[in-house]
Amino acid sequence: MPGDKQATMKLPISLDLPARELEELMDKAKDWALMHGVCLRSKVNFNRDVLQFAPFALLPSPFPREEFRNACDIQVILNELIHSVAHDYEFLKETLQETVKVDDFTRRLFEIYEIVHKEGAAQKISLGLLRSDLMLDTSCPKKNTKKFKPHCCWKQVEINTIASGFGWLGPASTQLHEFVLRELGYKAELKNLPENNALQALCEGMIEAWNLYGDPQAVILFVIEDVTYNICDQRFHEFEIRRQNPNVKVIRRNLTQLAAEARLGFNKELIVNDYVVGVVYYRCGYEPGQYHTQKEWDARLLVERSLAIKCPSIQYHLAGTKKVQQTLAKPGMVTRFLKDEKTATKVKEIFTGLYPLDFDEHGDAAVEMGISEPQRFVLKPQREGGCNNLYGTDIKNYLESVKTEQARVAWILMDRLYPPVHRNYVVKPASSVMLETKELVSELGIFGVIIGDDKNIIVNKQGGHMLRTKLATDNEGGVATGLGACDSPFLID
Repeated sequence: MPGDKQATMKLPISLDLPARELEELMDKAKDWALMHGVCLRSKVNFNRDVLQFAPFALLPSPFPREEFRNACDIQVILNELIHSVAHDYEFLKETLQETVKVDDFTRRLFEIYEIVHKEGAAQKISLGLLRSDLMLDTSCPKKNTKKFKPHCCWKQVEINTIASGFGWLGPASTQLHEFVLRELGYKAELKNLPENNALQALCEGMIEAWNLYGDPQAVILFVIEDVTYNICDQRFHEFEIRRQNPNVKVIRRNLTQLAAEARLGFNKELIVNDYVVGVVYYRCGYEPGQYHTQKEWDARLLVERSLAIKCPSIQYHLAGTKKVQQTLAKPGMVTRFLKDEKTATKVKEIFTGLYPLDFDEHGDAAVEMGISEPQRFVLKPQREGGCNNLYGTDIKNYLESVKTEQARVAWILMDRLYPPVHRNYVVKPASSVMLETKELVSELGIFGVIIGDDKNIIVNKQGGHMLRTKLATDNEGGVATGLGACDSPFLID
């Protein structure tokens, strides 16, 4: 709430620890993180043979139990919604028609989609490993009351359809906090850390897709960045796949390597060197800088034309764009995909205000809102990966600069959420021991697994969660960028 003091939540565990006990606990927690893979490679002093622990909150952060359960329960509905959107060619074409005129990256993705759609997809089945990101909002009106009364509800920030990270770091953070609570003698409180099976569920999804491909000699391909900083989050997926099914081999290639090594077989099998690929799992490909030349784009098209099951397929990638998210929030739009009115209403309740910047009366009104009251909004481009959004005066300045230009259509305006603040210690590598608590806010991600084609859904389930926490004064909160911290929810009533 602009100008108001943000609401607070309190962890029912004492944060007031003697300095020496606190230092010892932090040292133990750091070592636990290092020894159990809660780690990243340093972007500052990169060495592929060296890991440092990822920033983490020393204690779990409070989260309302009912809202957590609601977020988990609705994930299977969101999976179905995105699956239906991804298989509606006319909707994607109509929704993105103005965006592709001004956003070159989205245009190139859509061109691949058009080619595959016209040719007819060699592989009808898609694998979706989704993550719905949400934030508590204290400016929600209380239900069943005539007057506005602030309380905590959650609203969807975005839904990720490509490279949905933290499948390992989410569960690992839960395990870290189980260790910390035991060290502090709070064994009875462990029941308030919800079970987190994200890694297991996501890898089960990949193996199920591999089974559906039907070739016991096929491999799973991880499409990776040129330099992987978030290595643990990827490698633990690979190790878990081997644990669940020792017969499944994982190979890793970046887009440049695929351009040189990948080809299509007689039946459009994707062949990388001498490996037939059954499942392709993208951990990159979501931002322009990952496509250095036309060769990388050609490699992406080659993969899409292949018989391999993609995670995500190109249509799933497009279904995760901000423009699609904004369009789904329009009145009556969700019922196009979810025929049950009750189910559609549940989904509509989690949407916050999303405004297009098209050249019409609604777009003009949104631009004026953003310029006159920028503190109320977040301005978002069609990008994933964090640190792309604009806030505050940057919104005003940018909108004024593109007010009469077509470039504004590539962005959407979203109501800013006002999550409750809580206090905790944040532990970061290569920094002096911080013995004071900070005011923090958190963002919860719920994972979903869905497998199917345009006619049938074969698998649809919710699968674990992750929590990222940042300083209440920070706009962005990515852990890999150094602004956020790994965390886990402590459920409160």
